[in-house]
Amino acid sequence: MAMLTVRNISDEVHRALRVRAAQHGRSTEAEVRAILEDAVKPEGRVKLGSLLARIGSQAKLTDQEAALFDQRDKTPATPPGFE
Repeated sequence: MAMLTVRNISDEVHRALRVRAAQHGRSTEAEVRAILEDAVKPEGRVKLGSLLARIGSQAKLTDQEAALFDQRDKTPATPPGFE
């Protein structure tokens, strides 16, 4: 798992982080992780898997049509040669 060091945080910001962490019942480090996750993964984001599942359910494929997806060639692709 990746590690991140943030330097030069003001005492005021550090104090506010500690207070906020205590209010949420977690460590300061866990609070910072939660803040960062909320910032980069907003709830309104489009989740590709969910979107594809919704499209698939709206397509209303028959069992016979859905079975066609299992018939595709599953052998690994051969990498191209450039010689």
